[in-house]
Amino acid sequence: MDNEQLNQNEILETIAENAPAKFNWKKEVFEWAEAIIIAVVIAFIIRTFFFTLVLVDGPSMENTLHTGDRLFVNRFRYTPKNGDIVVFIPESTPNKPYIKRVIATPGQVLDIDFNTGVVTVDGKVLDEPYIKGPTTRAGDVKFPVTVPEGYFFAMGDNRANSHDSRNINVGSKDNNSGLIKNESVMGKALFRIWPLSKIGSLY
Repeated sequence: MDNEQLNQNEILETIAENAPAKFNWKKEVFEWAEAIIIAVVIAFIIRTFFFTLVLVDGPSMENTLHTGDRLFVNRFRYTPKNGDIVVFIPESTPNKPYIKRVIATPGQVLDIDFNTGVVTVDGKVLDEPYIKGPTTRAGDVKFPVTVPEGYFFAMGDNRANSHDSRNINVGSKDNNSGLIKNESVMGKALFRIWPLSKIGSLY
């Protein structure tokens, strides 16, 4: 083989090496689909176990929260605590999450004087600077109420216009005291992300 032919073969090999690879659309589609599925699964896991966003709808938490507010809710290993704003799903309305404030937790005795609007927990008057007005509207729950293990009692900050644990049908079906099971809780509302003028912590 002469030098000229060798040079031609080298040129052909170089062209072959530098030629663009043939587009494999099936492989491309598969890789994109795989990436999308992984992203969806990760998003689902985060939303289910770590945090979620909730839209406020209704006046029951005024003046703390208003319709249209968007809240960042922590779902990771949360147990209801006094004073927390929580999102939970009542057994009577599984398609409509409620946003309320935890008033009493396991072992505590809650009482309400609907004539004066005074709320007491373990005999001590509850300091409630967050409420819109006094708790003078009663429901069908009889007081005082002792909160058992695994439950909590919650009310909206707008006591005159809130459907909450003062009503039996808000609580779990296995009791007649409006008490909510811990397992019904989606999480604790930490801060408001909308509107921008009110962005920040809820506490």
